[in-house]
Formats: sequence, structure tokens, C-alpha cells
Amino acid sequence: MSLGLFEAITKALPTAVLLCAADGTVLAANPAATRAAAQLTAGTSLLEHTHGDPQALRAALAGWLRSGTPLPGALVLKDGRGTVARFRCQGARASWWTGPGPAVQLNLHRLDQGDRFVALNQQVAALNREVAYRRTAEAQRERLLAAEQAARHRLQDLYQLTAALAAAVTLDQVADAVQTAAPATLGAERVDMRLHAQRLIPDLGPHDRTPAPGTPAWTNLDTASATEAPRRQVPAPPGTFRVRLTFQQTVLGVLDVRHPAHTAPAEPDHVRAVAQQIAQAVRRAGLYEHEHRLAERLQLSLLPRLPPVTSLETATCYAPGSDLLQVGGDWYDLYDLDENHVALSIGDVAGHGLPEAAVMARTTAALRAIVQRCGHHPAQVMDRLNAFLHQHHHGAMATACYLLHHLPTRTLTYVKAGHPPPLLITPDGGSRYLNGPISPPVGPIEKARYREGRTTWRASETLLLYTDGLIERRGESLDTGLDHLARAPRDGMGLSLRDLCQHLLNHRPHTHYPDDRALLLARPRPTGSSSP
Repeated sequence: MSLGLFEAITKALPTAVLLCAADGTVLAANPAATRAAAQLTAGTSLLEHTHGDPQALRAALAGWLRSGTPLPGALVLKDGRGTVARFRCQGARASWWTGPGPAVQLNLHRLDQGDRFVALNQQVAALNREVAYRRTAEAQRERLLAAEQAARHRLQDLYQLTAALAAAVTLDQVADAVQTAAPATLGAERVDMRLHAQRLIPDLGPHDRTPAPGTPAWTNLDTASATEAPRRQVPAPPGTFRVRLTFQQTVLGVLDVRHPAHTAPAEPDHVRAVAQQIAQAVRRAGLYEHEHRLAERLQLSLLPRLPPVTSLETATCYAPGSDLLQVGGDWYDLYDLDENHVALSIGDVAGHGLPEAAVMARTTAALRAIVQRCGHHPAQVMDRLNAFLHQHHHGAMATACYLLHHLPTRTLTYVKAGHPPPLLITPDGGSRYLNGPISPPVGPIEKARYREGRTTWRASETLLLYTDGLIERRGESLDTGLDHLARAPRDGMGLSLRDLCQHLLNHRPHTHYPDDRALLLARPRPTGSSSP
């Protein structure tokens, strides 16, 4: 059909009919269409006169071009004066058209605002827009919720790592915290620490070596032993992100972060921030351990060397408290009075620090002088020691225990001045405390009364003297600590005296020791044996 034939056929129709090209250009319009909208003339474009989104009209034209049967739609046009005309329409591809390019035939029906079709069409369009807005808002809400949850989990993981590092005291504890909490914080499969131990814990002398790590949680990049070479040139394993642990421009080690396969690694800035936090904890732990070793060495230098005696075999142990960086007031001593008498003492000056250590040194010196004068009378020894402290160190207090061993009768006479009871250990692992009279500590009471207790020290028994750090625990009664210590010798049967001393020193290996521990073990030598 030609364009002229189309115009002739549609001229008398009361319904507006348009013929449009694919781009919206009006090819022909019958008189009814021109009466409905004067701007609908051949050569004009529907896109120029549409009221609303032109893309919607382009989409409608594309749909009509693909259809061989009429499809309903709506068309809103405006004229040059801004007057808006609304049409309900049906469109389909003009299959009869023989002109250039495809064409769409549209049948238009002019509507007013109260037209039910227009109202329904507007409601449907509004509903579609609302559904689209809601879907968009829901998708955004889900994305925001997922991001918020991820941030919350990340903050929780970071808090757990921060709390673990803050609670860590030693290098091994810091390493355990990193190995346990850092992978979740960094989204990693595992996190390893390699440290320069000598930069963290300097050697204290030519014969002092930095200890190797107590756990496999970190690797020492410096020489750990005389036969082990330094590990400073160890390359990063494949698939591992390595970051330096730096504190005040000093490289303390490296942190190796391994992420799972096919997983996006953490942001480098986040890894570096976590590494900086770990470096501060490592530095703090190194300083703690260095000062702890200094305090331990100073304390050991203050403790006396026991004189060799032919009648007793002895062993001593000392360990500083886990919480302490200062020297304490623990002491032990042995006195060879004559061929029939040997005396032993152990004590603890209350408090920690250099003043208390000085009091302890003066107390042990005074006690040696006192023992030379009246060492055969334990009550007098404690009485004079109490007078010395009260006069020369007013305000100081110490617990002490002094024992006199009469070799021919194996009689053990002792005084406990506020000190935990000595323990006698039998060869089969049994034990008994010397629960004799209890007297007040030395120092605070000017004229305190000290009472003696007596027992028989069998040749097969081992005497244990100790300070309260061996039995005291936070939140635990002393009776519980005494019970644990009384059962400990059963696991040390058959050990040498030195090994038994180490066993008793650490008889609760998984327990925190807040205070110093000093031990003195003594065992009668068989008749006829000589001292080493």
C-alpha cells in the first residue's frame, strides 16, 4: 500500500490514525489525528512532542515494530503552548507498508483525566515505579547490612587481638596471641612471627645467651645456639605477604601473613596497622623479659652460697615471680655450727624492690652473726633477729624459719616466725608438715615471743624449706596450695636431690606464679660419706 492510498482510506475515519517511522517521525496523519493534536503532522517527530521520558516512547515503538498484532499503550503529547493531550493507543508493525524502512501504525483515542484507562495506566506506572524503588532500596539495605556486619566482625576480631596483646607479658604469650587471634583479624589462613631476639632481649654478659623461644609460635632470626646459624635471610614463603615489625625505626622482626587460596588478601594498610600494634606488644614483652632477667640475676647474686657440710646433702632453687620485675626479699642459708649441730634458715622480707633486697641482705648477714652466738637455741635466734629488724629497719617485716639439727639424735628443733611449715618427704613420696607452734613474723612486734617445736628427722627423709610464693595463688586458699605441695613428691620419687628441687619448684606447671619462689632441700648423708 502506498502513502497516498493510506491517506485516502483513513481520511474519513473518526479515529485518529498515524503512520510513524522507527525513529518516531510521523510519515502520515489522518484529519482526525490532526484535530486531536494539531502538532501531529507529516514530518514532525513524536519524540519532540512527547511529555515524559523519550526513552519510554522509543521502547514502545520498538515493541510495536516487533509485533504483528496491535498492542495497547499510552501516549502523552504536548503542543507549543505546553498543553498536554493524553491518548490511549494501539500499535503494530505496518506490514502493508512498502516505503523505505519499517513503519508503525498507531490508532489513537483522545482521553481526559477521568478516563479509567488513563487512571489505571497511571496507577500501574506508579506501582511499577514504587516496586522498582522498593527493590532498589532493599538491595541497598542488604548491601549496607552486609557491610555493617562485616565491619562489626572485623572490629570484634581486632578487639580480641588487642585484648590478647594487652594481656600478653612474655614473648611466647605475644606469639600465642598473634597465632590465635591475628588470622581472623587479617582474614588470613595463618600468621607467623620471626623476631630478632637479641634486639629484644640483649645478652647480659659474655656467657649469657638469649634463650630460644619456649613455644613454636615464633622463630628466632638471630643465632639461637652455638651450632645454629642465623636465620636473617629466610625468604617469605610463596603466597605470603610479609610486613616488617618496626618500633621507633628499629626492625624487631617480620610478620608473615598467608591468605587462603582464591581469597582476596586484606588491605596492605590494614595489615601494616595490625603489624604496628603487634610490634609494640613485642617490644613491651622484650623489655619485660630483659628486666625480668636482670632482676633474677640480681636476686641470685644476693642469695648466699651454702657452705659444704659433711652431714647433709643440699640443693637450692630460686625463680622470680611471673608478675615481678623487681628483686624480692627471699633468702635461704645453711650454718655448720659444730660436729654435732647443723642449722638451716629460710625467710622472706615483705615487699619487692631494692630497699627490701637491701633489708634481706642485711638480715642474712645479721642472722649469721646471731647464729654464731646463740645458734643452738632457735627461739633465741628468732628473738634477736626480731630485735635487730625492729631497731635497725623499723617498719620492715619478714617471715622466717630457723631449724637446728642435732646429728647424734636426729632431733630437729625449729621456730616458725609467720612462715609456711617445712615439709619432710619420705622415700615413697609421702610427706608430713612440721605443724609445730606458730610464732609472729620478725620485725613489727618489739618483744614477740617465739616458741620451739621438735621432731625426729629420719635418715631417709628429705627436708623441704620454701617461701610462700610456692603455694600462694590468686583466688585460692593457702590450704589448697599446701595440699598440692604435699602431693607433689609422689611424682618425684627416685629423682636426685637437684632434680627433685626443680620438680618441686614447678610442681604446678600450668599455674601462674605471682611471687618469688625460693627452695632449700636437705637430706642426711649416710654415715661415713664425705661432702662433695
